[in-house]
Amino acid sequence: MKRVLLTAVVALCTILTLSAQEDYHRAQLYFEPEQMPDMKQFLPGPPAEGSEAFKYDIAVYELGKKIRATDEKAAKAAKEQSDNSIENICKQFSEPFGFEITAQNTPEIFILLRDGVITSVKSVVAPKEYYHRTRPFAYHKEGTLMPDSEGMLHQNGSFPSGHTLRGWTAALLLLEVNPDRAEQLLSLGYQYGQSRVISGYHWQSDVDASRLVAAAAVAKLHTSPRFCKQMKRAQREFRRISKQ
Repeated sequence: MKRVLLTAVVALCTILTLSAQEDYHRAQLYFEPEQMPDMKQFLPGPPAEGSEAFKYDIAVYELGKKIRATDEKAAKAAKEQSDNSIENICKQFSEPFGFEITAQNTPEIFILLRDGVITSVKSVVAPKEYYHRTRPFAYHKEGTLMPDSEGMLHQNGSFPSGHTLRGWTAALLLLEVNPDRAEQLLSLGYQYGQSRVISGYHWQSDVDASRLVAAAAVAKLHTSPRFCKQMKRAQREFRRISKQ
């Protein structure tokens, strides 16, 4: 029975990984990664071990560990948000946005999210490798909320948080499409980052840095004529569907 369950879990992880990879292959980047703002040039690196900022990271990690053990709702949300495919991002943001976002029903909004989010997140690949910060669960030699991902992410840099970047970028883009739902969208965008702290995969400073990187990335996206055209298409699509 255990072997069957393990096989099912591995299969599910493979499906989720392939889904995310397909998103990457289909996306049409607005900018190449080297054309995006270089966070190493405008943000400090991760806190040094032993610094007051690092002590704060450890304190928040301990709080996150307590939350995932006692708050079923927060733990469930963190698990759901751990799938970083565009399809899942659309699913997660559909409720705060006001209606379902899918490639079939809202193709222009979907393309805006897919290409915008993936352009943004590619800008942190190099910084992750550059800083190569140890993730909190590896630093403390403890488990996480999603143990199946520990092996894959053990050697993957913690600073900055790619999940946070995806969530905050998605919130900012959708806010422009439907500004009347700004608070709901930003609330979920914020929670995307905190969920990574709760799950044990990121330090708070990883998350905080990613929100700033996302803001810089979205500002850069607005200098792309193709992005601006896609944003207008998404806004027109939203107005049309809203009237139905």
